[in-house]
Amino acid sequence: MQLVEITDQFKAMGLEIVAMTYDSVEVLKTVEEDQGVEFTLLHDEEVGHVNGLGIRNLDYEPGHRVYGIPYPGIFLVDPNGVIQAKFAEESYRDRPDFGNVLEAAANL
Repeated sequence: MQLVEITDQFKAMGLEIVAMTYDSVEVLKTVEEDQGVEFTLLHDEEVGHVNGLGIRNLDYEPGHRVYGIPYPGIFLVDPNGVIQAKFAEESYRDRPDFGNVLEAAANL
C-alpha cells in the first residue's frame, strides 16, 4: 500500500494520516495487521461520509457487493477541518499521484 510507504514523509511535515473506507471494521483490522498500517483507519458506516462528500461511485446500487465504494481520492484537511486540497480519480484502479499530494501538503 503506497500510503503506508510514504507515511513518514507526512509525519515529517507534522501531518497526520487518516483513511476512511466502506470496508468492515474486521477487514480494516486485517489490513492494519497485514500491511503494517500505523495510521488511523475509519469505517464509513452506511457510506454516510462517502455520500455526504459526493464521492460514491454511482455504478453500483445497494445490494451490490461493492456498493458504497468511493472514487479513489485524498483530501488534505487543515486543523480546523477545512478541506484545503482534493485529489480524485474516476477509476478504482487509479490512485492520485502521491508526488502531487506531498507537494500540496508541503505548501499548506
